Amino acid sequence: MKLLETARIYLRPFGPEDAGLLFELDSDPEVMRFISKGEPTPLELIEHDILPRVLAYYRPWPPQGFWAAHLRATDQFIGWFHLRSDKIEPEEMELGYRLKRFVWGQGLATECTRTLVERSFGEWGYDKLSARTLAVNLASRRVMEKAGLLFEREFLWSLAVLPGWSEEERRGVKYGLAREQFKRTAD
Repeated sequence: MKLLETARIYLRPFGPEDAGLLFELDSDPEVMRFISKGEPTPLELIEHDILPRVLAYYRPWPPQGFWAAHLRATDQFIGWFHLRSDKIEPEEMELGYRLKRFVWGQGLATECTRTLVERSFGEWGYDKLSARTLAVNLASRRVMEKAGLLFEREFLWSLAVLPGWSEEERRGVKYGLAREQFKRTAD
């Protein structure tokens, strides 16, 4: 079952059999650079903690969850996208993604994020979307901007979220977009 398709990507729900795909993605130090300072996520943690949490996010309508991203042309797994209640401001929906390095710079993150924004404010009826990243993650910030999200503020990730990171390393940025703002730009 596919959640959505863009020109080059389709999203589908994860299943228990997908732990290996997540392990492969999280084993690339560059993919994990802004998440864990490049440390891979152990397979056991994915199987017993992360994947069960991912599967628990699903809600059929309006859609919510983490979805495996595949190239339409080859069915190759390239990463994931999510749309879930924001952990910091639960009245907002958080957009996120993680992609394999070989697809970076091809506009795929922007393409899929734009589609998620359009669906979120269109048929799915969400009121506000948000996304966060580290301030130094310029590529992710560009995706947010190209997808139409607007810079809201800087903040500091807590040590509970990023243990062992310096204050400067924990500097984050929040982008957001409300349905009214989206409608004004779409007209």
